[in-house]
Amino acid sequence: MKKMYFIAIYPPQEVIDEVNIFKKDLALNYENSKALKNDAHITLFPPFSRELELESDIHTAFQKIDTDLPPFEIALNGFGSFPNPKNPVIFLQPEPNENLTQLYQKVKEHFNFISYSFHPHVTVGYRNLSYDNYLKAWELYKNKEFKTKLLVDKLLLLRHDEKWIPIAEKKLTGTLHE
Repeated sequence: MKKMYFIAIYPPQEVIDEVNIFKKDLALNYENSKALKNDAHITLFPPFSRELELESDIHTAFQKIDTDLPPFEIALNGFGSFPNPKNPVIFLQPEPNENLTQLYQKVKEHFNFISYSFHPHVTVGYRNLSYDNYLKAWELYKNKEFKTKLLVDKLLLLRHDEKWIPIAEKKLTGTLHE
């Protein structure tokens, strides 16, 4: 039996709750109920499917990721979007962050069987967001202000079992240099 997996950074619950306010707005006012299905996160490796019997190999590769980086902060600042007519997305934008890029590179050393471009973001609206509703929502969200910070101190490996559940975590173990 095949299962879906992915690797992500999950913010603390208070940031997830803040992001849910925007997701609820999109569900209520723009017919985007599917945005509510997943908690806020930043994807480091996109969903992929594997036979459940191979899960131990995924765990092994996940544990090999070099996490000798100190915990770091990411600032989310304003909204962005992918205006793809077939699959539009509205998201919160992280400010450029060298540590985040470095963490992604370390994940990519062990998870490189899918080619994809790394555009870190926290999804707010997607999937059943129609292009017409995206255009209406984007009019409001493109100038909306929102700023918060989140501490990145671990990454998670998740498996889809009716919803995404964490099955492993790896803490960042580096120390801050004064």
